Amino acid sequence: MDVVMDPGTSVEAEECLPMDSSDEEDFHDASDQFIDIGEDQDFLRVDDLESKTSQPKDSALAELCSPEEISVTYVGSDTVSLRWLPFNPALRYELTYCCQTKTETRFIQGSNSVDVEGLFPRTEYTFSIKSATEDGNQSAAVMMSVITNPLPPEKIKVDHVSSKSVSLSWKKTVGADQTWLVTCSSGGKEVQRMTAKFNALTFRNLSPGFKYSFHVSTMLPNGTQSQSAVTYAHTNTQLESLLLDLGMEQYLTEKLELSTVLRIDEKTVTDEPAESLSALPWTFLKRLMMVNVTARSVKCTPLSEPSCNVSFCNADLDIDGLIDSQDSDNLVNPLDIFAALFLCSDGFLQQEMVLKMSMCQFSVPLLLYNCDTKQCMFMLWAMRDIVKKFRPHSLADPRGFVEERIVLSEIPMVSFVRLGECTLSKSLILNKLLSNPQQYHDTFVHHDMECGDSPRRISDGLVEISWYLPSGKKNMDIFSEAVAVTNLRGDLSYFETQYSFLCQTSAAVFVFFDNLDTNYKLLTSQQTKAQMFLVGNPQSNSFNIENLKKTAAVLNLKKSNIILKTKQMNDADFVKNLRNTVSEVIKCSKSKMPLEQMAEIAHELGIKVDEDCQECQNAKQNADAITSNIHDTPQYKEKELPLQGKIWKMLARLEKEECRLRKAGDKPLETYKSDLQREKTHLREQQRSYDMSNAMTCFINAISSTGTERSYFLKWMRMNLDNLSRKNLSSLREQYKEMSQNSSENKDEIARLDGQISNSSLGIEHFLREMGQLYESSVLLRENEESRQQLQNLPRLCAELLLDGFPLELVDGDASNIPLRWVSDVLHQLNVLVQPKSKILVVTVLGVQSTGKSTLLNTMFGVQFAVSSGRCTRGAFMLLIKVKEDFKKVLNCDFVMIIDTEGLKSPELAQLDDSYEHDNELATLVVGLSDVTIINIAMENSTEMKDILQIVVHAFLRMKEVGKKPKCQFVHQNVADVSAHDKNMRDRKMLLEQLNEMTQAAARMENKEENKSFTDVMEYNPETGNWYIPGLWHGNPPMSPVNAGYSESVYELKKNMIEVFQNCESSGNNIMDFLQWTKSLWNAVKYENFIFSFRNSLVANAYIKLSIEFNKWEWSFRKAMHTCMTNAETRISNFGKIANKSQMGDIWFFFLNLKSEASMELSKWEKKLLQYLSKYYEQADGHVYLVERYREDFANSIKMIKREIENSVFGKLEAAVQIQQGMNNLDTIKKNHIAVMEKKVLKLLEDCRRNQCEVSEEVLDRDFEKVWRETVQDLSFKGLKKRDIVNLVFIQLRLNMTQKGSSVNEKLNTMRLIDHGTEPFKVTPKGFINKFVSVFYMDEQTRQIQVVADNLIEACKQFVNDKCQLQTDYNDIYIQEILQMIEEKLTAIKHLGTSLTFELLIKLHICGFASRAFEEMHTRFICDNDPRLCLEQFKDKYLADFKDLFTGQDQCQKKAAEFANLCLQPAVKSYVASCMGMEIVDEMLTGQNAFQFSSRAFFQYSILKQLLSEFKISNYVKYTSDYESFVKNWILDEILKQFSEGNKIFELEDFKLKGIIRVITEAITKAQTNDNANIKEFIQEICKELGEKLVIPQDALEVTMMLNNSNQEQFAHWLKKCIEEMEQSVREEYRNTKDVSTKLAQMKIKPQNILFMRLFGCGKQCPFCKAPCEAGGVAHTDHFASIHRPQGLGWYRFERSKKLVTDICSSSVFSETEFRSNETNWECHPYKTYREIYTDWHIPADASIEASDYWKYVMASFNKEFAKEYNALPADIPPAWQFITCKQAKNSLKESFSIK
Repeated sequence: MDVVMDPGTSVEAEECLPMDSSDEEDFHDASDQFIDIGEDQDFLRVDDLESKTSQPKDSALAELCSPEEISVTYVGSDTVSLRWLPFNPALRYELTYCCQTKTETRFIQGSNSVDVEGLFPRTEYTFSIKSATEDGNQSAAVMMSVITNPLPPEKIKVDHVSSKSVSLSWKKTVGADQTWLVTCSSGGKEVQRMTAKFNALTFRNLSPGFKYSFHVSTMLPNGTQSQSAVTYAHTNTQLESLLLDLGMEQYLTEKLELSTVLRIDEKTVTDEPAESLSALPWTFLKRLMMVNVTARSVKCTPLSEPSCNVSFCNADLDIDGLIDSQDSDNLVNPLDIFAALFLCSDGFLQQEMVLKMSMCQFSVPLLLYNCDTKQCMFMLWAMRDIVKKFRPHSLADPRGFVEERIVLSEIPMVSFVRLGECTLSKSLILNKLLSNPQQYHDTFVHHDMECGDSPRRISDGLVEISWYLPSGKKNMDIFSEAVAVTNLRGDLSYFETQYSFLCQTSAAVFVFFDNLDTNYKLLTSQQTKAQMFLVGNPQSNSFNIENLKKTAAVLNLKKSNIILKTKQMNDADFVKNLRNTVSEVIKCSKSKMPLEQMAEIAHELGIKVDEDCQECQNAKQNADAITSNIHDTPQYKEKELPLQGKIWKMLARLEKEECRLRKAGDKPLETYKSDLQREKTHLREQQRSYDMSNAMTCFINAISSTGTERSYFLKWMRMNLDNLSRKNLSSLREQYKEMSQNSSENKDEIARLDGQISNSSLGIEHFLREMGQLYESSVLLRENEESRQQLQNLPRLCAELLLDGFPLELVDGDASNIPLRWVSDVLHQLNVLVQPKSKILVVTVLGVQSTGKSTLLNTMFGVQFAVSSGRCTRGAFMLLIKVKEDFKKVLNCDFVMIIDTEGLKSPELAQLDDSYEHDNELATLVVGLSDVTIINIAMENSTEMKDILQIVVHAFLRMKEVGKKPKCQFVHQNVADVSAHDKNMRDRKMLLEQLNEMTQAAARMENKEENKSFTDVMEYNPETGNWYIPGLWHGNPPMSPVNAGYSESVYELKKNMIEVFQNCESSGNNIMDFLQWTKSLWNAVKYENFIFSFRNSLVANAYIKLSIEFNKWEWSFRKAMHTCMTNAETRISNFGKIANKSQMGDIWFFFLNLKSEASMELSKWEKKLLQYLSKYYEQADGHVYLVERYREDFANSIKMIKREIENSVFGKLEAAVQIQQGMNNLDTIKKNHIAVMEKKVLKLLEDCRRNQCEVSEEVLDRDFEKVWRETVQDLSFKGLKKRDIVNLVFIQLRLNMTQKGSSVNEKLNTMRLIDHGTEPFKVTPKGFINKFVSVFYMDEQTRQIQVVADNLIEACKQFVNDKCQLQTDYNDIYIQEILQMIEEKLTAIKHLGTSLTFELLIKLHICGFASRAFEEMHTRFICDNDPRLCLEQFKDKYLADFKDLFTGQDQCQKKAAEFANLCLQPAVKSYVASCMGMEIVDEMLTGQNAFQFSSRAFFQYSILKQLLSEFKISNYVKYTSDYESFVKNWILDEILKQFSEGNKIFELEDFKLKGIIRVITEAITKAQTNDNANIKEFIQEICKELGEKLVIPQDALEVTMMLNNSNQEQFAHWLKKCIEEMEQSVREEYRNTKDVSTKLAQMKIKPQNILFMRLFGCGKQCPFCKAPCEAGGVAHTDHFASIHRPQGLGWYRFERSKKLVTDICSSSVFSETEFRSNETNWECHPYKTYREIYTDWHIPADASIEASDYWKYVMASFNKEFAKEYNALPADIPPAWQFITCKQAKNSLKESFSIK
């Protein structure tokens, strides 16, 4: 506030500025009026002046004219003005002034006045003046004292303003003993004056809405007073004051919206009482939105208020306190809260509040009075939504009823007003008037209600209205006809406009009074059509009988128009008397004006009407323009909404038939599907042939308007359409009743009427449905076509409606279909509008029709699902509720989506054959979409409960199977007993038993019998999952309010629901996820057989993510175990040699230790992988919960992988030990020979040196040759014995076949292994097919077995070649592994019906060529390891070493080179070769093309994509005919392609080379630090360090160490040099070898084989189309493929025509067709129950009709070529396939594999 100071010392009140509101802040500055005292000081005034005269003048100065009188002209806080007389211009005056701390002197010439400035405030100064001449003579001084004024107050501020008080405060000035004088003025008059001891005070009892000025002066004890500082304040009006108290001041201009009230926040579920006045409106609204009749009983309970128990126990006797205990500051009259809320709300919230108040049987505002503007508002719009149903006694049909919108009802109105003071409580009497004694209800707020006695601050002038509606029961009804009752709050003398309105619209006006006095003139001043009744209380002290007589005479009243409550009359009699009078008024009244007509009278009286706003009027015109043309609803729908009629229903049927294929008959399925698509296109074209109707044009234009106008329009439309439907249905029902009386004669007419009744429903959903169909049909238009462009904004419009809280149809209840493209685009647009805040939680309600599901949701969330007009919900509707920002983190969502569904077991659908199917579809869909499902069970319908539960259990079971486990709440309605929860314990137990029983039955039907109990399929706790809710109405409708118990129980349920939301797994469902679920679930529903047809990209993506992660873990496991295995094999190879660190006596003991180490490593990795799996499922993202059902499969896969690796590792270790055992014997022989030779050579050296003569080189050669020959002759060279390998292999085969039966063994005895495996293996039908039905199936079976046999033979050949490349001897383990491979493959193809003869023949064939290869391997090994040959190959080296030793040459460099090149280089090459296979695999899995190898699904996608890009028939034939070979070659090609570019393979080799060279160098350095006796020990130390990495050739090592006299240091030096040279040499060799194929062939581990085993998976193929299985892990229980193909590509052809089959198995399994196969013993079997035959195959429905376009395109393109390859006739390609493009094929591939 601005501060202004008064001039001078005046203390009179300043005149106030005019009270115009524009001047409220017009505070003016005082700087021009007063002396400027600086920024931090103000003016004060001084009243005391002390004057002292000086001593008698000195006689010497008598001649000077000295001042005689000094006067003070002004005193301020820092300025004093002086004047003196007499005045002589010729003299100069000397002024001296001083205070206790300061003295100053000034000279004044030519003036007799001075202004002394810069003084201290509130300080006494002494002023002395004397005159002086030029010669220095001075007169006597004249003196006086002056006290400067104190400073005025600073920084005055207004702390608080209410309607009747203003609080001020100011800065306290320095100094003690001061008070402040404060004056309050208004309109130029002083209102109050107060003295304040402290620097703050409050003025009370001011008038509301006035402007006041406040003058504040500092006052000293002696009465000295400063200038006054001024500030201004405007007291609030009563309305402003109340709104400030209630915290709603902002909403007076920015109206409160319904969406704000409905938002879910923390207060939604808190039971804490209102702790401040600002909480009262929100508490009221919260209760009202839940239709709680206790809503008006809101009261502020401050936090500081002690509990009742404490205050009761500790209270002392305080009678005065008891009397004045009520704290009125915290009490607000409920009527004031109502009035404030209505004044602060927009039209839609007002309408919702009125509707809920009406349901609670509260009175509602008719005329809303604004006490500030003195303006009334007629609340016509607010009451528009009230629909009442009642039965007046005047109806001809005693069982009939009237149902209509209350504003349109012609009901007489009776008004009650008060004139002056009245001791009778008008509102209390009205409540009694309208209530039965047995069913009393407080319709109007009255004095005796909680807070009803609080003074009304803004609600006087409010006119409320309520209705009495008869039920048709004469002994219960108070009035026989409906009547409206209004109640004017306050004294009518202050509210003449309201009174005038009531007089002109009412049938009667009852005036309550005590003393009429002269006020009766008000009663006659109004034009009135109403009867006048005076209601008085003679018992009142102010009652005056004379005034009553005078008034009655003036008004010409009869005795019956005067009702008095005499002493002899109690309340009941008085009310009865009043009731009789009202009854007479109703009977005789001809004035029955609908509320809608009263708007005209309101306008005449200057009363505003809430519908007068432009948006509302525009919307009304738009709505009327549409609905005014509706006369015959069915005809109107057919003409104006044609797209959703028969065409749409036929389209819906075709869509389902396209999936279910029930009527295909003998027609090929794909041809049938093509025909269906053609029909659909034709129907869409029919839709497109319709122009947009006038009604739809108007509708779309209207909803394209601004937000408020659009909302008004939709409301008008809904109300108009409801009115029409109600009117039409009422008429049709009357006709139906008449016809039903003679049902036998009028059957056809009854059927027609029945259809009309069903078709007479018309709501906004029909217009929105038409919009959807317009949009869907536009898909046939080109994208750039204008008419299509015009429709592109429709989804956004609908998305905006959803965001505004308008329910949108999800499932069309009439066609039982979802327009997926329309719904998808609407949700897409919604997602765009709300991004990034798009997370939702979904709540759904399911239950029998007409059991209050919509009412339950409306009560729980305050929403507006349709519950009136006799129209039950059809289909499913979704509605969004916003979550308040600070509550979003708690719920982990931005919106709650509520889905209201059509009632199950609908009587309308019960006559249809597929009603149960319809219910199943709906339940499955909505349960699948929801996070929480409410199962609504009305106890009176308990007989149908079992059917409902069965449907629900099926739905929950299906959801569990697809990865969702929704939460469930059972709501039992119409259970009133307070002990219901306890009493129904037995019922809950029985319910759970029933649920368990139904779960088992449903599980049997769905082939999922592992689900034994209800809790297996969903989260359900019988104690917390059941809610008992009493009936909706308290008493008998229509006058019964909503049962408080109902509202409270629903509130408790809501609180629980919010808790359930908080505990929901972060499903993370955003709008797009919800859309994906909708698409997938609806697609699954259309296929009927739900579990085995479900396909969802969210689930697929989650599964692929898990598979990719699992593959990474598996690869880490395998890689680690490969390293472990390689090290173990190296250690075994070094066992018993120099390189072995820990020499052990027995190699088998060493084997056991290695086996133990491997077991520990395997267990460690198994545990690690299981932990990875657990952590993966603990994460919040990635939709992990959707793949919960696969968790066990992957856990089992980990265990299986462990067992597989374990078997492999142990087998390889055992084989390595057996081989090494044989090698050790050979090495011992070689070692002994070398030792003997070394001994002989050293003896020769010693003999030569002893001769001490020069010996020529020839002599040394001769002597050496002699010793060599003699030694060789002396040695015994017993080499390895040659074994009969063919016979050994045959023995192993015989052992393998021992258990196969005597006939097989007999055949085996007559055969020779050597005769087998020389010719190509051919499979013939004879010998393995016991029974065949047709040539076709026989040939196909033979072909399949031949392919398997060829692949098996190829794999065994590869195995044999790999073993033969090893420089080892044959071992029986090799042939045992081959036989094991054959056994595994034969087990895998058991379904092909292979016989024992076939098994014997293929084993003989494979063992035949294997035995010959192994025999060659054995012979080569014996030759290579002949001891004599081994010794002879080192002869030259022995000679060279002998000469060097004799001549004394340094051997360091030479021996170092030998060690590097003969020992280390082969070991290094072998090491790099053993590592390269795994390194290449690692590079393929992590490199640039890692995507295609990351999972089996992506692997399939990559292959099919490449096939499409190359598009060669030869590739497709190889892929479909011999998938295994194709995949192996494809992987090999990919490896060659990737590693042929640049030097990738060389880089890997170089990397491993550098690593092992570093290890060798470190080993040399470490060996140098040890004390070695000789060079041999030094080399041995190096070899021991390398013993776990390298296998060093033993022969070369022994020879290198022999005859070696090198110096250790020099040897080490040269060895490092030689290793560098060796490294460079090997590197160059690697660099120069460009052929990647050669390198791959030389690798011990073939990377293509590793990748094949990783990606080929289980190798299973679809039994119908041969699509490969893509399931992750190795222990999956179900096989599946993302994309299936026409069965003709799996070699299927028709028996008779020999044409290739075009049917796709993903369609066939949902059709009525049959198949035959070996597994069915060639008997026909329905495709639908294929899992009875192929139990481990899961064939889902295609995600869309376009999903299989890839293979349709391929087959259509290569039809003739495939037929030729498969020895069949070309297929009859469906016409639709011919139009599929390559782009569509590629898109379908992406869709099938969920590639974005």
